[in-house]
Amino acid sequence: MAFNKKKIGLLAAAPSAWDSGSVVDGVATLRGIEDLIANLLRVILPLAGLAVVVMIIAGGFQLITAGGEKEGIAKAKNTFTHAVFGLVFAIIAWFILLFIKNFTGVNVTEFSMP
Repeated sequence: MAFNKKKIGLLAAAPSAWDSGSVVDGVATLRGIEDLIANLLRVILPLAGLAVVVMIIAGGFQLITAGGEKEGIAKAKNTFTHAVFGLVFAIIAWFILLFIKNFTGVNVTEFSMP
């Protein structure tokens, strides 16, 4: 059964799934850089989503353990604010890329080198 990196989704592609142009005679080519960056993006984006979830949980824990102290409540609200702004920033960045893709026809949501 062939391993297809397009079907992997959010997981990094295994080296055996890289295109045949990544390594020629045991030497990495520029095509290997494309695969490396694509794999990094496949790992970093889910980690960013996980970071938002962890920050929201941490903010909730801070709010619960604040015990009514204004300083603790302010710290928890600050954590929530940063988590929400990070999520909004990531969503806006994705929509900007989709707008560029739809406006110009260039697929900027997938990394590839010509």
